[in-house]
Amino acid sequence: MWPDLLLLAGSAFLAATLLPFYSEIILITMAQTGDIAWVWLWAAATVGNTGGACVNWLIGRYLLHYQDRRWFPFREQQLEKAQQRFQRYGQWTLLLSWLPVGGDALTFVAGVMRVHFIPFVLLTGVGKGARYAVVLWALNSVPV
Repeated sequence: MWPDLLLLAGSAFLAATLLPFYSEIILITMAQTGDIAWVWLWAAATVGNTGGACVNWLIGRYLLHYQDRRWFPFREQQLEKAQQRFQRYGQWTLLLSWLPVGGDALTFVAGVMRVHFIPFVLLTGVGKGARYAVVLWALNSVPV
């Protein structure tokens, strides 16, 4: 059980970073086998995904001075647009960090905007936990 949960948490971690990865495939596969209770699957995916978001926060917080480098993941226009939105709506937008498009950038911008770590983790964790709960609920609701 634990190796499987670590695999799921690791895939969720990677999915939350700037790397192109999707943890839902592993989550759904594990949920369909029925070997592990869904609450454990939900917890592993949520913790892993929130941990990956923390990496984005750290990158935004400490590595912004590298934004002129070629390898930097966001263009200046993307950063400005995200910062404007973030300033307009505030840290509550972190509840939307689960979004497949823009969610990772949002956690990065939270680091750039120097959002305090505890509110960041709480809001991001709630949003990401809700996403995985919906995936598991949908999986349970759809007849196979």
